[in-house]
Amino acid sequence: MADDPAAKGFECRKLLRAARSGALATTGDGGQPFASLVTPACAPDLGVLLLLSDLSEHTRHLRAEPRCSILVTGTAETANPQTAPRVTVTGIARVSDDPALKARYLAVHPYAALYADFGDFHLWRVRPMGALLVGGFARAARVRVADLTPDPAAVAAIAAAETSIIGHCNNDHPDALTAITGQAGDWRMVTADIDGTDLALGEAVRRFHWSAPVTDAGGVRTELVRMTRAARAQG
Repeated sequence: MADDPAAKGFECRKLLRAARSGALATTGDGGQPFASLVTPACAPDLGVLLLLSDLSEHTRHLRAEPRCSILVTGTAETANPQTAPRVTVTGIARVSDDPALKARYLAVHPYAALYADFGDFHLWRVRPMGALLVGGFARAARVRVADLTPDPAAVAAIAAAETSIIGHCNNDHPDALTAITGQAGDWRMVTADIDGTDLALGEAVRRFHWSAPVTDAGGVRTELVRMTRAARAQG
C-alpha cells in the first residue's frame, strides 16, 4: 500500500465506487451497535448514496442518530478473506431529494428502479468524515477526509461534461466500450467521474478505474483511449 496520503485516498475511492454491496453500521436503542446489508453508490464528490426503506431498522436508527459507518470490500488475494482490500468510511447520513443523485444511484443499481419510487423509500447521502483503509492482511492506514474526498474543482469540471462524455461514447464509440469490458454485448457508459467510469449491460454494471484521478474531460478521454488500446492489444 502506497505511503502517499493522496494515493491512499484514491485507493479508498476506487473501493467505494466499485462496491455493489456493503455493511452499514448504525446505533440502535440504548447505544446498541447494529449492522445491515446495503447497496451503496457514490456521488461524484464521493458522498455515499443509499436507497433505504422507511420500514427498515437501520433507517429508524439513522433518523435518531445520523452518525454511521459503511464497510465495503474488494476481492481477496487468496482463499483467506482477510487478504481482501477494504475500507470503512465514517460519516453523517441525511435524506436527499436531489433527482441527479437518485439518477446516479439507479445508473449503478438499475434493478432498484422497481421500487425506487415507492413512498416508503428515500435516498440517503452519507457525507464522509474519514476512513480506515486495509490494503490486505496486516496493512491498515487511517485516511483523513481531506485525502479521501476528491478535488471539488475537478469534480465540478467532469460533472459539467459528463452528459456529453456519456453521449459521445455511447453513440460514437460503442466498440471501444465493448473492448474495455472484454465481453461481447451492447455495453453503455452510465457514469463518468474523476476516478473512473461505470459501464452497463442490462442490469450488469461494472466499474473501470482510471490509472490516476483526472481533472477534466480531456483527462477522461485520455484514459478511455489508453484503456481501449490496452484492451485491444491484449485481445
